[in-house]
Order: sequence, then C-alpha cells, then structure tokens
Amino acid sequence: MPQVPTSSVSKTLADFVASSSWADVEAQSHEARRSILNFFATALGSARDPVVMAAMRTLSPFSGAATSTIIGHSEPMDALCASFLNAVSANLLDFDDTHPETIIHPAAPVAAPILALAETRKLSGREALTAFILGVDVECRIGNSVSPRHYARGWHITSTCGIFGAAAACAKLLGLPAEGIANAIGLAASQSAGNVENLPSAAKNVSVGNAARNGLFAALLVQQGYEAAPRAIEGPLGWARTMGDEPDLARLLEGLGKTWEIAKNTYKPYPAGIVFHSVIDACLLMRGKMGRRIDQIESVTVQGSALLLARGDRPVNNERDARVSIHHCVACGLLLGTAGVVEFARETVARPDIAQLRQKVRAELDGEMSDGAARVILRLSSGEVLTETVITPRGSQAAPLADSDIEGKLREGARTGRSGWDADRVIDAVWLLDKADNVGNLLQSLRSPSRQTTSN
Repeated sequence: MPQVPTSSVSKTLADFVASSSWADVEAQSHEARRSILNFFATALGSARDPVVMAAMRTLSPFSGAATSTIIGHSEPMDALCASFLNAVSANLLDFDDTHPETIIHPAAPVAAPILALAETRKLSGREALTAFILGVDVECRIGNSVSPRHYARGWHITSTCGIFGAAAACAKLLGLPAEGIANAIGLAASQSAGNVENLPSAAKNVSVGNAARNGLFAALLVQQGYEAAPRAIEGPLGWARTMGDEPDLARLLEGLGKTWEIAKNTYKPYPAGIVFHSVIDACLLMRGKMGRRIDQIESVTVQGSALLLARGDRPVNNERDARVSIHHCVACGLLLGTAGVVEFARETVARPDIAQLRQKVRAELDGEMSDGAARVILRLSSGEVLTETVITPRGSQAAPLADSDIEGKLREGARTGRSGWDADRVIDAVWLLDKADNVGNLLQSLRSPSRQTTSN
C-alpha cells in the first residue's frame, strides 16, 4: 500500500518531478512520441477550423515576441498564445488521446505548452519528452484521485487536471527546484476550470486551451517569485474539496515513479467521444452482415451504460453535436461504412439521408454493460433482427492502434486540415524527437514557407 505523504500533495509530486531525469523516463519515450504524434495529427486536422482562426484573430493583436510555432501555420506567436491555440486545435475534433481511467485527454494541455516553451528556450527533445512524460503522470494521477465523481459532477477533467500537468512540466523545463514546482502546481489549482455542459460547444476547447496556457503562466509566475499554499490541492478549502471530492491520496501516489500513466494512454480511430467507439465498431461489423440492405432498415436500438446515454442521446444540430451523438455514429457506421473527419463535418451531418437514418435510432439503458461498450440491434423491414455487441473497441488498451495507424491519422489530418504542412516531415521529426538538440529548430523546419502555404 502506498504511504500517505507527510508533506503536501504538491510537494510530493514536485519532489518526484524535480528528481526525475531522462534515464528514469526513457522507457516511456516511445509511448510519449506516439502521443505527441497523435497530438500533431489532431492539431493539423483542425488548424484552419473557424474556431481556431477566430481565436488567432482574437489573440494576434496582443501577442508578444513571436517565438513559438502555431501548428499548421507559418507565422509564430508568443509562447502563451501558441500554448492556447495548439491545445485548442488538438482537442477540437474530439480526436485526441484518452487516458481510460479518467477520460482525460492528456496531450493537448501538456504537449502544447511544453513545445512552445522548449522552442522559446531552445531546449532539447529529451528535455521536452522528459517534461511531457512527467506532466502526463501528474495530470492523470490527480485525475485518478478524484475520479469518477469529479467528471460526473460536471467538471471537464481534461481542463481541470490538465493544467496541473502543464504547470509541473513547464516548471521542470524552466529548471525550477522542487519548491518552485510545488508552487506552480499550487498556482494551477487557482486557475483550474471547465465544465461538461459546454462539451457540445467551442467553450469546451477554451478551457483546454486555458489549461495549457495557464499552466505555463503558473510556472513563469513562480520563476518570478510567486508562491502558493502548500495544500492547495487537498487542503480543507483546497482544489479537490472546492470541486466536490476529497482526493484519494493512496490512488494518487500508488506506484509513483514505478508505474507510468502514459503507458495506459489510448488513441482514437474516430473523431468522436471515446464512449461512442463501440457503437461505430458494432455498426461497421453490422454493415458487413447486411450487404446492400441499407434501405430496409426499420429501426436501430443502441444499448449501453448510463454514461453512453448521458453523453450521446441527443439531437444533432451541428457537427459538434454529431461528435457526441449515438445517432450520428450509427448513421456513419451503417450508411457510410466509415467514420473519419469528413463523416463528422458539417456537409455530411446535414445530408438528408444521414438525418433520416438518425431518426430511426433510439438509445436504451443496459445497466449491465460497462462504460465504453455497446450493443446495436437492427430491425429490417423483412422482420429480420441483427445484433452486434462490442465490449473493447478498436483503439482501446485491449485493441490498440499501431504506430502506422497513428501515422496514417496524421497524414489524413494534414490533408483534411489543408495546412500545407508536409505530413512525412512531421512524422519523421516526432519519431526522432529524442535526438533533437534544439526543439525550436525542429519546429521551425516544419513550418518552413518553402514547404507549405501561408496562414492567410
């Protein structure tokens, strides 16, 4: 059993982060690069999305020294703006990585500020990877300690816990001592925000962007002498109790430095909420059984857990609704036979045949089914009934995506995102990140104007 710390949670985590080196985390570096590869894939896929472009227009007049790359664009901005924008674009399509125990999307709030800061300070790839692995560990361990009730209460856990990972990782990159890292974690506790009600809107992405930017901000403030309360997380009026739950400290600290949360990370094959992937898989399997009898579908029943129904039994009014809709996922799987970025785009969501099939779908609670599992029951006009159940969807820990799958996802993101970035150059750069002496030179080479279009 792990020991309950005699010092605060912030200090215990900070001691761990401060004392950890590349040698301690190197065994996790392949999974870290997979996560960062997926981060680039999703960020490139939405680099020119109207939400990202609007945020760029908003921030541009206030940006300081243009030191940091905006993924998918040629012109840099300051590190705080780059952190915000890259986290937003990486999270926008609901296509980012997922930590199954918490449903945190680890990379967006942590990779974005690490890369921005590493580029500004001309740090090495190994320094960036070390900070990333440690930051993911911090955010997910804090998430473990308050899950599942924290999310169930309405807190968007990627945002609320992602800021802790960002703060710890950036403090590590700045070379702050353990006391400084603890203060950065404490400052993050005062900036943690984001709610689940906003998931169908771009407001969800704002809180993910804020987690990235404000985590870096916390570390920079500490570098200038700011301090925080030692028990900002677990104190009587600290972060955890303010947000509704006393933290499970044993769960937070179990295996610290021996087991790694990055090792549990998973990657999505579909740009939709993770709980809908079994629905899509089941429908793709069903389509194979049906042959050409799509026009004979009379009704579709999707059975799943309370979480599946709470997240996805909703009307579809736009593409953001579609990414968290049981009904649209069914339509993609059965009618289109695929569920990529294009299938969740506005033009597809508005198609009359897609809308018609969505109307034939109803969701039904099955209290025996685990979160993330789904059963699809299809009734044809002939009276025939087809059933397909998926417990462990593609992309889960039991059926993980291969490296080549994530590379393919990045190539598709580069194509659909229309950034002009060279996908293969990005792929090569990420796999060789641990060899890079200067992250800034690496990122600048990826946005070279001679290799891509401008961001106008």
